[in-house]
Amino acid sequence: MSENNDTKDELAGQQSLNEQVVRHHHHHRHHRHHHRRRILKNIFWWAVGILLLFAIFFAAIAWRNLKVTTNDMYNSAGITKQRDADKVLAKRRPVSILLLGTDTGALGRNYKGRTDTMMIMTLNPQKKTTTIVSLPRDMKVNLPDYPDDSPAKINAAYTYGGVKESVKTVQKHFNIPIDYYVLVNMGGLEKAINQVGGVDVKSPLTFDYEGAHFTKGQTYHLNGSNALKFSRMRYDDPQGDYGRQQRQRLVITALLKKSVSYKTVLNQRFLRTISDSSQTDLTFNNMVTLAKDYRGSNANIVQDHAQGHGADEDGQDYEIVPTSEQQRITDLLQNSLKN
Repeated sequence: MSENNDTKDELAGQQSLNEQVVRHHHHHRHHRHHHRRRILKNIFWWAVGILLLFAIFFAAIAWRNLKVTTNDMYNSAGITKQRDADKVLAKRRPVSILLLGTDTGALGRNYKGRTDTMMIMTLNPQKKTTTIVSLPRDMKVNLPDYPDDSPAKINAAYTYGGVKESVKTVQKHFNIPIDYYVLVNMGGLEKAINQVGGVDVKSPLTFDYEGAHFTKGQTYHLNGSNALKFSRMRYDDPQGDYGRQQRQRLVITALLKKSVSYKTVLNQRFLRTISDSSQTDLTFNNMVTLAKDYRGSNANIVQDHAQGHGADEDGQDYEIVPTSEQQRITDLLQNSLKN
């Protein structure tokens, strides 16, 4: 009886020892598995951290290069604005931009010529509307800072006093604030159109120009070169310069629809392409704000022009825009700048 009890006790002890060994084995295996999983987890987050640092590093370089590129384009208008344009932009309120175009191939910082194209553009993010108004290049005006050289054609304002005089003249005759300006030559416009992959325009008349043919009512996908041909022709248009202005607005409108986006502003290739043929007092941050918060403004585009009539005065061919017509344009633009 005693031997049987001893045997049972011995077997129970052995079983207990085996259970302890098994538990220890499971515990050790679980511990190793948990330890391995912790190591893998640490490696994963370490890799993510390295990738994140690389991303931040390269993003910082790209951002810096973009700012350098836009700094090459920046040139102050040299004028005290009628209102704090940067505050207007920061509050996402409607802004105005004077678009100036020259017909030169290269745009030197000290270059003085005449502006073949003048447009006033307003962007209203609340109304989701962009308004573009063309001004006759030969419009008879008085230059604010050059009374002895007045009257003069409005496109001569740039010849006498650069962008500063152009802005002052427009503000004086149309009684609206000009918040920013963009000056671009035709070579820059051609490059910009090519960079966005061309533009689509519907021809308002049938004509041939420099080897290109356009048919009234037909829509064309134009590269930069053909877009310039489409917008440059003047003498064979029944409406003369007013017809050319219309075609210029069609091209600018088509370009705006494709280029006014956050991706374009952050596209270094696009900015580098136009930086040597463009000037503006929009900073890089201004451009980012416009691209992010004003791009909805091109949902509705209103196009107009200041209508005048030709007159020969002392051997000069002017376009006379009556006071009533100037007031109509003023009312249109002032209304477009209201929230």
